[in-house]
Amino acid sequence: MTDVTMTETRKRLLAALTGIVAAVVTLGVAELVSLVLGGIGNPLLSVGSFVIDIVPEGVKSAVIALFGTGDKIVLGATLGILVLLLAGAAGLLQFRRPPVGLVVLGAVALIALVTALTRADATPTAAAPTLVGAAAGLVVLRTLAARLRAWTSPLSRTERDRHLERRTFLQLAVSAGAVSLVVGLGARMLNSATQVASAARAALKLPKPASLAPAAAAEPAVSGISPFVVPNGDFYRIDTALQVPSIDPATWELRITGMVENEVSISYEELAALPLEEHYVTLSCVSNEVGGSLVGNAKWLGYPIRTLLAQAKPKAGADMVLSSSIDGFTAGTPLEVLQDENRAAILAIGMNDELLPLEHGFPVRMVVPGLYGYVSATKWVVELKVTTFAADEGYWTPRGWDALGPVKLESRIDTPVNTVAVGTVPIAGVAWSPHVGVAKVEVQIDDGEWLEATLAPVVDVDAWLQWWYEWDAPAGNHDIRVRATDNEGYTQTSVYAPPAPNGASGWHEVSVQVA
Repeated sequence: MTDVTMTETRKRLLAALTGIVAAVVTLGVAELVSLVLGGIGNPLLSVGSFVIDIVPEGVKSAVIALFGTGDKIVLGATLGILVLLLAGAAGLLQFRRPPVGLVVLGAVALIALVTALTRADATPTAAAPTLVGAAAGLVVLRTLAARLRAWTSPLSRTERDRHLERRTFLQLAVSAGAVSLVVGLGARMLNSATQVASAARAALKLPKPASLAPAAAAEPAVSGISPFVVPNGDFYRIDTALQVPSIDPATWELRITGMVENEVSISYEELAALPLEEHYVTLSCVSNEVGGSLVGNAKWLGYPIRTLLAQAKPKAGADMVLSSSIDGFTAGTPLEVLQDENRAAILAIGMNDELLPLEHGFPVRMVVPGLYGYVSATKWVVELKVTTFAADEGYWTPRGWDALGPVKLESRIDTPVNTVAVGTVPIAGVAWSPHVGVAKVEVQIDDGEWLEATLAPVVDVDAWLQWWYEWDAPAGNHDIRVRATDNEGYTQTSVYAPPAPNGASGWHEVSVQVA
């Protein structure tokens, strides 16, 4: 490779660097402005949320299937790579053909501005982070590109002048990039910490329930089985929020609107003062594969939604409640389910004897047994609109998922996995059919007969059941399957179905080597 080629390569790399530094400045300044304004209008998060909304359902399902609760990390990494590529291209264009690079950066900023202003909770102030950040980025890109051209100009210049231009360019690039990176990361950490909500949550106490949940049975002495109650930190999280909403419970309000005779509004203080109920309820994501981990059981504290709906008095013809999150997510829940006196559909403020964690919906979320989360489990809920399925749709319905979303009977093998020793080996796991309940669990080793497992005591039909079977395991490779039968006599089908459009089905199977 000749010296000339090396010089051109170096020029292109430095030109791309100018665009990357400008992007870092843009995002860093935007993060800082967003922090000052209380966390609103972040351009990267706005674009990310927009991408979540427009990505085809098949792509979303594939990402969740591959990465589970790490789907947002994947999206963030993908956006980061895209930003670097666009920024590098803008730097090259500004160096070679000014002001084309400025136009590219401005166009990207315009897209971010539109997405920030069209989010559900957007106000005109949400434009400020993108506008201020883009202005800073444009100035830096223009200045750095000009300095780079001066440094690398083929015109006759003294070595001293070239050295001065080189030093000026590098000092500006390094200082602008480093300062913006530090400031931006610091502001991002503070924004992510949702300080207002964290401080408010720390100052509150969980109200005492007026109605206690049944006592949970002792955990079976089986290593590897899922606990009856999943700790808050281990509970799965699937939602559309790239940044956990920061809601001050002092200003939170739930409104019941739509086809009602009386519109109802209730504050957090009023909700927490009502006679609250405890319930064990298993929640599951419709994207959960057979044997997957996007399911969990917890003890929830909240107030019956049916009682508030009774105050609102839904009008004749209404058949759906469209719940809305503060971040714009919506879920369509059958009205009759929420009015069912025998179903523990609640506005939850507590989870496992604690106030709701921020990422699980603080200050208030919905918990509805027997329905997948996409049609019922709205976090950070702020409105219940009584309407019809003909007039309104939840977030996921127009994206290809069924409107009603009843949970399918499921069972899962937690242990054994991989290799075990010859002898007595417990086969164990969990089974669930919220609002119906599990009556029987059976296991099959290889192609043998179905063997009935031992069930833990039933605590609540809305909660999953732990089960186990003591297997006299012979040497060799073995396939183990599980199936459950619910309280209505229905036994899980062996026919596999993918999660879309209404939940996966089939028997969970594991392969084990006994040696």
